[in-house]
Amino acid sequence: MARPIPNLFADLPPLESGEDFTELLHCRNVRIERISSSALPEPILYDQPQDEWVLLLRGEARLVVAGEEVRLAAGDHLFLPAHTPHRVLSVSAAPRCLWLAVHIDPQPVPSGPAARRG
Repeated sequence: MARPIPNLFADLPPLESGEDFTELLHCRNVRIERISSSALPEPILYDQPQDEWVLLLRGEARLVVAGEEVRLAAGDHLFLPAHTPHRVLSVSAAPRCLWLAVHIDPQPVPSGPAARRG
């Protein structure tokens, strides 16, 4: 029997505020996650110890990256080197923002919820 193929757009959680982080793959020092944004993202300033490449799959977003405002539309991607402060200012309500993030840790880290924020 064939194993079902996961779909990135399936099973998106309903969100009233904040974001949902779903780890899709964790292999050695690379973690790939799906991030689903509500229309009201939390104003968290991220300053992560790992590099991050992020792709906005759908929606539109405004961020502040290292003090500079950045606007993203579906298909835009951005590389955030480790310790680059960034914050989501606003996102589109419809379509709801969906992101794919690739985190590259300096060394392998344990998988799990505590390891996947930012």
